[in-house]
Amino acid sequence: MTSAAPPAHRSAALGALFALLGAAMFGINGSMSKVVMAAGISPQQLTFARTVATAAIAGMVLLITDRSQFRLSGREVGFFAALGVAGLAMIQWLYSVAISRLPVGVALLFEYTAVVLVALTALVVFKEPVHRRLWWAIGGVLVGLAVVAQVWDSSLDGLGIAAGLGAAVAYAFYFLAGERGVARRPPMAVAFWAALFASVFWGLFSGWWSIDPALLVERISLDGALSSVEVPLWVPLAWIVTLGSFAPFVLIFMALRHVSATAVGILASSEVLFAFLVAWVWLGETLLPVQIAGAALVLVAIVVAQTARDRVAARVDTPEVPPEVP
Repeated sequence: MTSAAPPAHRSAALGALFALLGAAMFGINGSMSKVVMAAGISPQQLTFARTVATAAIAGMVLLITDRSQFRLSGREVGFFAALGVAGLAMIQWLYSVAISRLPVGVALLFEYTAVVLVALTALVVFKEPVHRRLWWAIGGVLVGLAVVAQVWDSSLDGLGIAAGLGAAVAYAFYFLAGERGVARRPPMAVAFWAALFASVFWGLFSGWWSIDPALLVERISLDGALSSVEVPLWVPLAWIVTLGSFAPFVLIFMALRHVSATAVGILASSEVLFAFLVAWVWLGETLLPVQIAGAALVLVAIVVAQTARDRVAARVDTPEVPPEVP
């Protein structure tokens, strides 16, 4: 099974729509996650909830469509354990830590530098041919991030920056390992097994058992422009694990059936823009004009880096967008 659809059923417009909808949902998810964590759910506990929900929903889909995907070889157990723990579990946790200490859009900028790390790893480790524009992209990302972080006066939280960069490293690993995983198994199966192992890991270390069940029904403010709106905590939490996690993943898979992996990756990068917009309108998070310019430079550099592997992507029919992102 591959992510490509028969040529007769391809629609570039539909593929772009799916990718942009997925990016928008991920962008909203950052602000929603901030509200939930401010109410008392830790980054580890939120990560556990997201991975459990993803594994459960993907597992139900496989139960209906392809039960053979529940069988793993010994080698695959190790592969998916690494993918789930070092990739998925660390991405979501470090991203949650980053957005708890940084503006949502800024945290995403740091995480999306994974695209540059992927292209660089492909060149240095796997000896894949990449376009020389990769070096321009790396320079643009470094300069842009330095401006956004305002390194001259250290205006951003250092731990938040470290978490964002750590998320980028984990995302790059998951990107490369996931790309190879979907070459052998359907994306839904890769998502299931990675989420399952991530759930086992955080089931041991997240402290989910310390959550007071009463907290889930406690009414909380949605903060910012929606501070007058109060809902039970389980409402935004349910949004995060369904419409903010699993649904966007499915939309990205659907996009890959209509347009190339490189195009989907570029469109998915718009998550950063959606995150900035939502956080500005909802939570009142703003950037200085010079930081906005730096963010624009990073986003352009990410797009450039995404196209640096274009020739490789054209030869390998696997998604460049992994089945799980924050």
